[in-house]
Amino acid sequence: MSPGKDKSRWSPIHLAAIAAVVVAVMGFLATDLDGWYQNLIKPPWQPPGWLFGPVWTLIYALAALAGALAWQNTKASSDRYWILGLFALNAFLNVFWSLLFFRLHRPDWALAEVFLLWLSIVALIIGLRAYSKTTTWLLLPYLGWVTFAAALNLAVVQLNPEF
Repeated sequence: MSPGKDKSRWSPIHLAAIAAVVVAVMGFLATDLDGWYQNLIKPPWQPPGWLFGPVWTLIYALAALAGALAWQNTKASSDRYWILGLFALNAFLNVFWSLLFFRLHRPDWALAEVFLLWLSIVALIIGLRAYSKTTTWLLLPYLGWVTFAAALNLAVVQLNPEF
């Protein structure tokens, strides 16, 4: 580091990575694959269980990179608060879906909530695009996966008459 420059050791990419790990851990802790989940009737096109971890890891990494890129291209601190707000809302909705579905055993409520999660990803795509067009490409897999997850959630609700 050159003299006179007071650079923080915490770059936007470091902070985004830490935030992504925190959200991933919270989502993991909210996910309980107990007997209730195992006994649900699921569609034959549901991916194997082992695939979910790697997919979510990739999605969180891409989202963290999108956040860091947008953060680095901001000029005003109010823009940074806007970015943080969009990601905070998205993180809340992401973890809340897992709580509804896996902990409260309410896939019907989770189905209603996943629409809000989907909208929060669209808001991220639109909101971050002003700072970096690359963020759109980085967030599209997230939007695609949540769209697929919503279809899977709908199928579970339809296949299990108690919902």
